[in-house]
Amino acid sequence: MKISVVGAGTMGNGIAQMAAEAGFQVTLFDKSLDGLTSGIKRIEKTLKRNVEKGKYDLSLSSAIRSRIFITSNIDDLKGSDVVIEAIIEQIEPKKRLFAELNKICGPTTIFVTNTSGLSITEMAKASGRAEQVVGMHFFNPVPVMQLVEIIRGVQTNDSTFAIAHQLAEQFNKIAITVKEAPLFAVNRILTPMINEAVFVLSEGLATAEDIDKGLRLGAGHPIGPLALADLIGLDTMLFVTETLYYETNDSKYRPAPLLRKYVRAGLLGRKTGEGFFKY
Repeated sequence: MKISVVGAGTMGNGIAQMAAEAGFQVTLFDKSLDGLTSGIKRIEKTLKRNVEKGKYDLSLSSAIRSRIFITSNIDDLKGSDVVIEAIIEQIEPKKRLFAELNKICGPTTIFVTNTSGLSITEMAKASGRAEQVVGMHFFNPVPVMQLVEIIRGVQTNDSTFAIAHQLAEQFNKIAITVKEAPLFAVNRILTPMINEAVFVLSEGLATAEDIDKGLRLGAGHPIGPLALADLIGLDTMLFVTETLYYETNDSKYRPAPLLRKYVRAGLLGRKTGEGFFKY
């Protein structure tokens, strides 16, 4: 089976590495040459680190890398059996991508979206092959995190849904099945928790350090909610929170004003060196 991944960013290069580790031939596509170079360098860095840690030897690392072909020519995806998109988390670019892929790929190719909460059904409609579109929401970092949410759209057929579960097993992931809804299951729970932590901070109930310490020591979380927001990116966190708020029209999901303020200030977390904490 030939797997292609569209988007060489954090999620895309992680998915490509995971698929190659599972023994698949992988084509990693990104229209940006800089993005493609950055993505493959990150994979190579991770493989090198895994060798140093003794996770696998140099020959296996080389074999994994050899299974990944990189390209900025979308026509190279023509022979794919499965295409996994991991581009920007906005519905319109994803719809345009699937419509374009529909013209390039063969009639049996399955399209997978790694969206963290957008409508599978809306993307499927734009694809021209709605029965062959399914959601597989991986978690960051992809090669490490065990979970994948599998979501079917209204028209996703049983065969496509079954193949998604088979892929999850071959990728050595644990799958949960989730009905289509804004943010699915995990992020539907996680996002309001992070947003509430920002409200607690803005109301002066506790410092950022103590909020995170409280959740780590009192609830057994491996990372505090504010540090997690910084890791995700506060701009991404705001976008996801807004998506939940606007899709449900429920005021309990309104984004914390402090979150919006930080984004406007350009304090986006780890990627800018400062968010709720300094890095």
